[in-house]
This record gives sequence, C-alpha cells and structure tokens, in this order.
Amino acid sequence: MLLEFSVKNRKHSINSLSTEVFDVLVIGGGITGAGIILDAASRGLKVALIEKLDFASGTSSKSTKLIHGGLRYLKQMDFSLVKEVGSERATVHKLAPHLVVPEKMLLPLIKKGSYGKLMTSLGLKVYDVLANVKGDDRRKILTKKEALNLEPLLPEDILKGAGYYAEYRTDDARLTIEVIKTGIKYGALALNYLKVKDLVYKEGNISGVEVIDVLTGKGFNVQSNFVVNAAGPWVDTIRDQDKSRKGKKLLLTKGVHLVVPKEKLPIKQSIYFDIPDGRMMFAVPRGKVTYFGTTDTKYIDSKDKVVASTEDVDYLVSAVNQMFPTIELQASDIISSWAGLRPLIHQEGKSESEVSRKDEVFMSNSGLISIAGGKLTGYRKMSERVVDLLANKMRERYGSAVGGCTTNKILLCGNGFKDYNDVLTYIEQLYQKIKVYGLDYYEAWYLVTTYGKQSEEILERFNAFNDENLSYKMCKAELHFAVKKEMVTTPLDFFIRRTGRLYFDIGSVHEHRDAIFKEFGIITKTSQDQLEIWNLELNEVLEDHSNFDNKRGQRKNKSG
Repeated sequence: MLLEFSVKNRKHSINSLSTEVFDVLVIGGGITGAGIILDAASRGLKVALIEKLDFASGTSSKSTKLIHGGLRYLKQMDFSLVKEVGSERATVHKLAPHLVVPEKMLLPLIKKGSYGKLMTSLGLKVYDVLANVKGDDRRKILTKKEALNLEPLLPEDILKGAGYYAEYRTDDARLTIEVIKTGIKYGALALNYLKVKDLVYKEGNISGVEVIDVLTGKGFNVQSNFVVNAAGPWVDTIRDQDKSRKGKKLLLTKGVHLVVPKEKLPIKQSIYFDIPDGRMMFAVPRGKVTYFGTTDTKYIDSKDKVVASTEDVDYLVSAVNQMFPTIELQASDIISSWAGLRPLIHQEGKSESEVSRKDEVFMSNSGLISIAGGKLTGYRKMSERVVDLLANKMRERYGSAVGGCTTNKILLCGNGFKDYNDVLTYIEQLYQKIKVYGLDYYEAWYLVTTYGKQSEEILERFNAFNDENLSYKMCKAELHFAVKKEMVTTPLDFFIRRTGRLYFDIGSVHEHRDAIFKEFGIITKTSQDQLEIWNLELNEVLEDHSNFDNKRGQRKNKSG
C-alpha cells in the first residue's frame, strides 16, 4: 500500500531510500526530474528522486510560467525546437487543462520594432504549421484599430497593428508537484531536503549517492543501478563530483520577473512586446496581479540565492513604461518578484539571448547520466529521451525489457476534465457552492486553477473548520491538504511553491503568516525554535522579493 505523500511519513520514506536498491535514482526535484520519475515509474521501473531543498525551488518555480511554443526561436531558425515544444503545448494542456490554461497572446507591431507585418504574418503561419495549431487558435494579423480595441493601453502613436496567437499559462511549481504526485501513484518515491554529499561507485561504475538529511543532519547511502543528474543549475556541480565535466558546460543566465497589482498595469490579456535594446518581454495578467519579464543576463554569483537587483528592476520598469506610456510605473509599485537561473548549454560566440534552449544528455564513463538545457514546455519529451536511454542501458546490462513512453496519456493529479470548457463550468459550479459563505469568484478560480478536482477535498476541510476569517479558513484548509498530500515540509514550501501566494497574493502571506505558522506547528509537531528559524527565513525572503525602493536608498547611502 502506498503511503500518503506527506512529511508525516518522512521517516518511513528515508528508511526505504536507505535500505532498498532502485533501478533509477534521480537527483533534482524540478520539472525535468519530476518528468523522469513519472516516465520511469509508469514503465515499471523502481525509481526514487531526491531534492536538496524543496521541489521546484530552483528554476522550476521561477520561469515566465508559460507553456509556449517559442515564437522567438523562429528568429534563430531553430525549427526543430519550435516544432517540438509547439506540439507539446497541446499535450500538456490535455494532461492538466485546469493547470495549463489557454492564453491568447498579443504581439504589438510598432514602428522600428523587431517584427514587421509581413514577417510576423509569415512567422506566425510557420509557427501554426510547425506546432500543428488548429481552429480558433490559429494566428491572426490585426489592424491598428483591432489591436487597440483588444488593448487600449498600447501606444497609439507608434502602433501599426498586432499579431494575435494562442499560448498556454501555468504555475510551473504546481505543474512540477502534480507530475511528482502522479509519479508516486505509479510507485515512485520522492523526498525533498536531501542533499547529495558524494557519489558512490562500485568497480568504477556509479552505484548510488551519499546524502545528508538537511532537516536532521544525518547521512545515509541510496543504492541505485543508474543515477540521473537532473539538478538544473547544479548539473555541473554533480558532474564535477563525478570528475566528468569535460567538453560542453553550462551557461547560467538570470531571468527576473516583477509583480504589480492589476490596477497598476491593467492590461486585458497577455502581451509579448518589444523593448528598446532589441529584446522582447512578456506582460501577463493573473488573478489579482500583473507580472512582467524577463531579463536574460549571464550569471556567475551564488546559485543558492538569486534575487532581482535594482538594476533589473529599473530595466524592466523602463521597458513597461516605453510600451505603455500612460502607466508611469514606479519601483514602489512592485509588490513581489522572482529571479531564476536558466541552465543553458554554452555555445561559443553566442550571447545569452542567442544560446539555444535545446536540452542535451551526457553520459560519463562511470555511467552518470546528466541532462541540461531545455524548456518547461518540453519537460515530457526531455524525460522520454532520458528514460529511453535508461531502457537501452538496462537492456544491455541486464537483458531487461522496458516498455515505451506513455506519459502523453497519463492525466496528472487534479485532472478530471473533458476539456477547458469543462474546467470553466467546474469553476462556476464551485463558485455557486462557496458564495453562500461569502467567498467571491476569485477564490473559486484560484482553487480550480491550482488544484483542479482536488478543490473538493480542500472545500471539505474548509467546511470542517470554525474560523471566522474566511480568507484564513481557506488558507488553513489548503495547508492541511498540502501537509497531508504534497510533502510540505516548511511553511515556506506552502506559501511559495504549493500555493504561489508569495508571488500572486502576497497580501495573504502578510495577513495569515502568524496563524499559518502556528497551525503548521500543531499539525507537524514542530518545535517553536524551528518555527522561529523559518519565520526569520520568510522575513528575508519577503525582503528579497520586494521593497526595491528601500534597496535603492540603501545602495545610495552606501555609495555616498
């Protein structure tokens, strides 16, 4: 019988990790590692995953949060990448239509912009063909008047028209956790807060890892016939431990996104627009907020703490004000942000923006398999390539027959929908249930686009509590669900990666943090001393993600 994916079962999971022998051990709990364990487990392999912090705590919670086909890669003539990720959009949407939702994208055509009308029309047509786009999702070229009707905030004096095409929006951390949970249903084992101390070898071949439990400081070994290094920005760190970092290496680039209240940038839909230095960026409305980004700069500092700088903020705010001149956005309007690293494959002579987003798989002499590069959209195909390689190696080494990939048909946890229209119907039905309590439509939308059909379980918990504050009561219901079903190990896991509240509803973090910390302590029997450590950590996270006017003032004082 499978145990619930809960921190309460952590000791049992560690016992299994330390005593059993696995077919495959995956290092790295981002979307790539998540996809690999689902693919491998669904093919019948005995698979485990370890992550040194929380699942999706690196790149996989800090993307633009779009499942998109990479229109920009047409300019780089990277047709194979556009074809693969363009096709994958529809597949991932089918696997979780509540979590990967359709998002129309407007591409303004402006005087002296990156895209002209003819080339945009041709490019979007190629995009449609490569991505096999059908029906109403096919691209359109809009007149200036049509573009302004869709988005009145666009700059009328330089606007010539717009491209209009379909993409998908997601929550990358939620997608990662749902893929992991689905893998666990197939028998995979996954645990966070386990750091690789060293690699273990037998007769020159990698046979497992030595890990340290970050929460207790205790160490133990995990035995596995094959080890996959899917550590994202830390891939080369693991390759260094294996003494196999030769030839191609990682190029890390930083991407920053800023969040403002929707009324500060009240765009009606997602926009992909020119910025003065020749790059392009996104602005995406989501619930109570609008977020925009991203930067693309070489990164050489600590991989363990990546934050937006005041220079990043000035760059992005200036770009928004160039495209939406009536907005007059200020750094003081920013309520949250995130900054992440892209683990790209270094290409000599190419700038950070020009480097390919294709993934590559490396296998060392010891048998360590490493995967780097790639995009959120292509996680399933990346995973398939790794598990296909594992299947071949198992056949060579043991004569074992491993079946083919079926993850294109495996619905993710929370999915019980026929299509996106069914999702919208379910949101309305849920709203009718919760409005009698005084909750608004946003709560229904938030629950369904975060948890899908799992919303029913959260609502049951909500009904069982007697708290008078409805907002806290819902947050508390989510916490109980996340601790029991989603391996929430610290309150920060909950606020940042399971709910996205730090980014998209930061007011609720400030409002409910004390009560949530207290409730978390009760549920998990965590000591007050440990809760205080995490409380101070949350203070630091909140400071890092906002208060950019304060930082600018501090920087001026230091320089003065």
